[in-house]
Order: sequence, then structure tokens, then C-alpha cells
Amino acid sequence: MKKPSASLALFDYQDELICGVDEAGRGPLAGAVYAAAVILDPARPIDGLRDSKKLSESRREALALQIKSDALAWSVSFCTEAEIDELNILQASMLAMRRAVEALRVPPTLALVDGNRCPVMKIRSEAIVQGDDKVPEISAASILAKTARDAALMALHQQFPMYGFDQHKGYPTSLHLERLRLHGVSPVHRKSYAPVRELLDACPAVPR
Repeated sequence: MKKPSASLALFDYQDELICGVDEAGRGPLAGAVYAAAVILDPARPIDGLRDSKKLSESRREALALQIKSDALAWSVSFCTEAEIDELNILQASMLAMRRAVEALRVPPTLALVDGNRCPVMKIRSEAIVQGDDKVPEISAASILAKTARDAALMALHQQFPMYGFDQHKGYPTSLHLERLRLHGVSPVHRKSYAPVRELLDACPAVPR
């Protein structure tokens, strides 16, 4: 299969086997950053693909199941909190996306990546700003990355219920910041992020 999806007619991608790539979780103060890569099957079109942030949780979950069932290939990868702290979030996101592409069981010839930059990969890649709402392959990757990360944060909630990860998914909401000040820094918080780092600097004895 070497045809791009119909909505890519604006671009000259004939004879390419395309994978869409996107990440989820750059902004949160806790948890890994996730990335997904998807090669859609034109013989099994999926209706309703769009930017995961514009879909309800139930719709995202339903589409994620369909993508995993009907796509030609898909994969989800991540970079840990420790890797984020070591590399910085941009480089960790790039690494997670590269891992996702390299984990595909069908090797693509072209990666279309959401945003304005691409990870360094062996295959050709192109960045597409707002691609998660323009290119179905990227939309599908957006949905898989988002649902995988949300599931991971729900699992973290079971380990660390005091932080309310089930409510804010690690984002720096007022609730999260309040719980962070109250309970200290957990092993899954990103210590390089300013609110976490400032708490550690201000209170060296705070739980880590």
C-alpha cells in the first residue's frame, strides 16, 4: 500500500507510504511524554479523525480502538520523566516520536509530523503546523498518543492518589499546584519544570 489518504491531495505524496506522528504531554508537570505513529489503510477508512483535543473523551477512546483495529500499522512510545529532566522536553518529545516511528511493524517511506520541527530519523520527514487537524494520519497519531497518556496518568493516580492525577492529568492546574505544595514532589514529577524545581529549591527537605 503506497497511496496517501484522500485528504492529502493538496500535497505531492504520491508513491509514499505515509505515517502520521504526534505527541502528547509536553505541558504537564508529571508523567512521561507519549508519542504515536500511524499508517492508515485506505481500504479501511476511519471517519471522524481530527485533533484529539477537539474530541470528547468517549469519542477519542472509540476512535483509538478503531485505529488499532483498522490501521495498517501503529505504535505508541514514550520518554520517562527522568529522560525529560535529562534531555529537556523538546528533545524528549523528539525521541519519543522517533521511537514510535521505529517501532512500526511496517516501515514507512515518509513521516508527517505535527508541529514545526521533526525528529532526526532514517526516513524522510516533514513537519506540518496544526497537522493534527489537517492530516488524518497525524490525527490518528494524536488520538493514540493522547489516550495512551491519559491511561498512564490514571494508573499514576492509583499509585499517588493524593495529587489528583485523575482530574488534571498532570497539568499545572491550581488543584495540582496545591497538592504539590501539600504533599511534596513525587517520583513521577518532572524536576526540571519550574513549579517543581522552585518547590525543591525553596524546601530542600520536601519529599522527592
